[in-house]
Amino acid sequence: MTSTPAGMPDAPGIPRGVRLGVDVGDVRVGLARSDLDGLIATPIETLERDTAVRRVAEEARELEARAIMIGLPRSLDGTERAAAQKARDFAAELLVLLRADAPEATGAVRAEVRMIDERLTTVTAHQALHRSGRKGRKHRQVVDQVAAVMILQQALDTERATGARAGELVEEPPTLGTSHEEDR
Repeated sequence: MTSTPAGMPDAPGIPRGVRLGVDVGDVRVGLARSDLDGLIATPIETLERDTAVRRVAEEARELEARAIMIGLPRSLDGTERAAAQKARDFAAELLVLLRADAPEATGAVRAEVRMIDERLTTVTAHQALHRSGRKGRKHRQVVDQVAAVMILQQALDTERATGARAGELVEEPPTLGTSHEEDR
């Protein structure tokens, strides 16, 4: 087993590097990052929804992120509703942008995009902010960042426990021209 420069053992199958956590909302998007060894998640910023995909892609490039963990808000019974579809749409848009910016031939780091089950994360973030003494009206300014930290920390803890990336890998959509409609 090899060790990282900090002396922490590498998790088998998981390359060392920054991971990003994303909490997608209708109005705002929370963004968090990990350290290189994937031990702890810390907040970066709260983004406006309409510019968030581009900003997350920029942050991923700047930090040479290895994985981007996007919260997937499922219902308590595990079903996916409108909010989950919005998170999946965000992930698909991000993946397309990342691949356009860093084609395989360039040798650039290509971050994986993964969906992480995040049931009740925003509720838990609000509760944590309330317990810390932050007034309810001021929660909105940071709750998305706190939720992103919680999503990412859950993924980091899962990586350490299992030795594998957490969540569901977002696959690249089929490219135009790969359809077999012409063969008919």
